[in-house]
Amino acid sequence: MKVMIVEHEMLLAMALESEVETAGHAVVGLAATSDQALELAREEKPEFAFVDIHLQDGPTGIDVGRSLAAQNIPYVFVSGNIKKLPNDFAGAIGAIEKPYTMNGMANALAYLSAVVAGDNNGLPPPNLVLAEDAIRLPRHQRTR
Repeated sequence: MKVMIVEHEMLLAMALESEVETAGHAVVGLAATSDQALELAREEKPEFAFVDIHLQDGPTGIDVGRSLAAQNIPYVFVSGNIKKLPNDFAGAIGAIEKPYTMNGMANALAYLSAVVAGDNNGLPPPNLVLAEDAIRLPRHQRTR
């Protein structure tokens, strides 16, 4: 799977890149701003993306997410505060809250890879809040 990482903290982006590659996927690029992310998505046509809410140019990750959803690119938010997500999760599959463990991210990546490939039979790992589950909860109860 071709994966794009949209994250303003370079060390976190590089750690996630390593995790994605260890799982056998290709990282098509890293973006720290919304403009970089939109250009990368246009040029590389990723099959999946991890998107932080807060980027170098402000809280623009939600806009990036909406653009990815409009292009039918599945993605999840990776953020320190998933309570800031809109009710519709901006078209994301779900969200992973920071800080996360490498094991937790590996489990989430395995689940998400299967979902992107069309296999919806697995159980999501505990660190992945699915949009379909969160939408049913009142805003103050969204985190697990």
